[in-house]
Amino acid sequence: MSTSRRLSILYEDDVLIALDKPAGLLIAPDRWDKGLDNLMHRVHTQLSPDIFNVHRLDKDTSGVVLCAKNRPVLDRLMSQFSTHQVNKRYLAITLHVPVEDERTVDLRLAPDPRHVGRVWIHRDGKPAVTHFQTLEKFRGYALVCARPETGRQHQIRVHLAALHCPVLADPFYGGGAGLLLSTLKRHYKPPRAGERPLIGRLALHAESIEFPHPVTGASLTIQAPLPNDFAVALKYLRKFAA
Repeated sequence: MSTSRRLSILYEDDVLIALDKPAGLLIAPDRWDKGLDNLMHRVHTQLSPDIFNVHRLDKDTSGVVLCAKNRPVLDRLMSQFSTHQVNKRYLAITLHVPVEDERTVDLRLAPDPRHVGRVWIHRDGKPAVTHFQTLEKFRGYALVCARPETGRQHQIRVHLAALHCPVLADPFYGGGAGLLLSTLKRHYKPPRAGERPLIGRLALHAESIEFPHPVTGASLTIQAPLPNDFAVALKYLRKFAA
């Protein structure tokens, strides 16, 4: 298992550490293949085995991951998550533009019995609420802010798909195709070797997290910068699809 890539630390104090997880990296060991690289293996190898992740992001989602340096702080933070004291802000590039600029989706989610690892909307599922705001509109795409109240698996992805605006390049709940410059720029001639997408993975980024510090009680906000592929995609959407 590789640990050569250094961790990107966004914030650290005596009891907390927040990391900037790159897209494509698991948070924890894979259920089926324990040899796959993952963020917590890097943390335990490079920093300390006594650090615990408080929450998770999907493998292809980038952004803020909060960790605790001891069990009591882990318990306090998990309690804050469960009692909705943590404000999470995600950015998504969506395929299609939402009809409403602001919308709250309140749809229960449950494991999809037809597809292992996927989630679907079901009346007997667990409560799931997400607040959406459209920040920018493009020709056929949008930049959307998502603020989930709950933390269900694939919640933002499924709720956006329910609005007929799936996250760009979502292989489960959307078409799966990335953003190509040739779809935005007229008369663009792809290179002979073939065109690479501006962003070819799930266009979802955990931009920030705000919560009361588990020791001092002071409000703490931690932000993760946009990954390069996400920023490049926005750059060309603004230039050619505004």
